[in-house]
Amino acid sequence: MAASTKFLFSSFLFLFLSSSFFNANAHPLKACMFNAIYQLGDSISDTGNLIRENLNTPFSHLPYGEMFFNNPTGRCSNGLLMIDYFALDAGLPLVNPFLNKDASTNHGVNFAVAGSTALSSELLSHKKIYSPVTNSSLNHQLDWMFSHFNSICYNQRDCNEKLSNALFLVGEIGGNDYNYALFQGKTIKEVKDMVPDVVQSIKTAVEKVISYGATRVVVPGNFPIGCFPIYLTGFQTNDTSAYDELHCLRDLNGFASYHNEQIKEVIEVVKKENPHTVIVYGDYYNAFLWILRHAFVLGFDEAALQKSCCGVGGNYDFSLMKMCGLPGVEVCPNPNERISWDGVHLTQKAYKFMAHWLIHDIFPKLHCLV
Repeated sequence: MAASTKFLFSSFLFLFLSSSFFNANAHPLKACMFNAIYQLGDSISDTGNLIRENLNTPFSHLPYGEMFFNNPTGRCSNGLLMIDYFALDAGLPLVNPFLNKDASTNHGVNFAVAGSTALSSELLSHKKIYSPVTNSSLNHQLDWMFSHFNSICYNQRDCNEKLSNALFLVGEIGGNDYNYALFQGKTIKEVKDMVPDVVQSIKTAVEKVISYGATRVVVPGNFPIGCFPIYLTGFQTNDTSAYDELHCLRDLNGFASYHNEQIKEVIEVVKKENPHTVIVYGDYYNAFLWILRHAFVLGFDEAALQKSCCGVGGNYDFSLMKMCGLPGVEVCPNPNERISWDGVHLTQKAYKFMAHWLIHDIFPKLHCLV
């Protein structure tokens, strides 16, 4: 396709996507009239808990947070995360981290902690997997959530009333269980054997938030991890058959899909057990692939789709002295042209597109207008 023809086609497609995808019912979550958002998860959604556990994490330094906040907030990106766009779309303030005791909790609380796992560090240790970042696993976050609701509710009935118009996000969680295992030498088959335990932990968390009073719950799946720079760097191979048409590692994406299918099955089970609760799958996998397939139209640099913005040479550097956020580590000139921020997490722009894709996907399933 000639360059001029490609430009005209992409311009037309961008206008079409903009009008149909973003402008029609521009803030659909407002129709749900949510008064609060409660988040469990890991670095995909942490808005500042880890940096209050550990001030020495790279996420507590610029360039993290530089795009939107002009200072690091603990978000593992150059700016906003998906949870932030969910809040903005719902017409709510950004959700504050639980460990920020001076922040308002009137519109929800974020319990997510970067580096956290679905399984406890003790259970992972039994599997000979080391959890190096935090001990605030999913169960720990649920304890925080329970203590918070105990502090604002007189009794269960009061909690049911207070939480009846809240949105709960359980995850994404579990990705780090797999990340740690794979990068500590476990095979994909060995990690696949972990999936039932991880999924059961997520199922238990969904059941607990329902018992607290949740009426609308979103349970995200995993990303196509085989498309991320950290995996493309760590598991690179000369075997061309290992890659798909998007230059993603087939086996790793197959594993992520396997995890996601188990999550979907669990959601159906819990829905049958709780017919009065709306439980929706958050399709991170296809939201990310949509961005990858439409990258040129969305303004991303096609020559650097799987290169990180912050990091040495655009690849993920496993040296602890060359991680994003440490002195001397380079940042690309225009983060808005990159999907990956640091090889593991996405840029604000990529999260924005993912959030909008997800909101438009889940909104009809939340039955807010019934």
